[in-house]
Amino acid sequence: MTDKATQLGAILAAVGPAAIAVSGGVDSMTLAHLAHQVLGPAALMLHAVSPAVPAAASARVRAHGRAHSWQLQVIEAGEFADEDYLKNPVNRCYFCKNNLYDRISQIAGERIILSGANLDDLGDYRPGLTAADEHQVRHPYIEAGISKAELRAIARALGLDDIAELPAQPCLASRVETGIAISSDDLNFIEMVEGQLQALLGPVTLRCRITKSGVRVELAADARRVAAMAEVAALVDGLCRDAGRIFGGLHDYRRGSAFIQPPAGQV
Repeated sequence: MTDKATQLGAILAAVGPAAIAVSGGVDSMTLAHLAHQVLGPAALMLHAVSPAVPAAASARVRAHGRAHSWQLQVIEAGEFADEDYLKNPVNRCYFCKNNLYDRISQIAGERIILSGANLDDLGDYRPGLTAADEHQVRHPYIEAGISKAELRAIARALGLDDIAELPAQPCLASRVETGIAISSDDLNFIEMVEGQLQALLGPVTLRCRITKSGVRVELAADARRVAAMAEVAALVDGLCRDAGRIFGGLHDYRRGSAFIQPPAGQV
């Protein structure tokens, strides 16, 4: 780990002035701290706000920026003006990241854009990485051969205890089943349900999914150990009733289950 962390620092030093896309998760937050240590004022942190970004993530970025004197700008990503994004196709993430990197490029000037993508991300279908390639975005963790578990270890070594163990938290739009149009109402509902569940269960892995058959809540094993599932089901059922939505029950957590690829040969 020491060798990889040293290599990561050398990569950042060689990059020089950089613009770091900071979402508020452990990956990008740890990268921002490292870039700030290595590059100082030459590191510009850029955090995009939109209905798809949890308020807690934005608050976390702002808090760390203040506490550690980052050069931080909060921007509008602009993906909600993109009809291709709002249609929620199978490659929705491409349109999201394309809008994000377009906006960052306008601000970054000559700075190199950096993302918090890590080795684990290469094992999934990630159309956002295509948008990153088109904007010449670099991924220091991937260049240094660092996985999610290893970057968490780096965060702990940096004393970032409040973010080192954060559950994976992709954007709220990732909870909406492919083909269902993205709407602020749905994303606000997802954030509200997950917020109330986190208040009940703590920092565990869970997802509120909007699907064609109703609202599904998925819970990982760590969540199921904390509270009686009848209590969780009653809470979500009440929230759905209040919002005029159908509750589709509790299910085991499956990563990316709202993402539905078309059959082979179909667009």
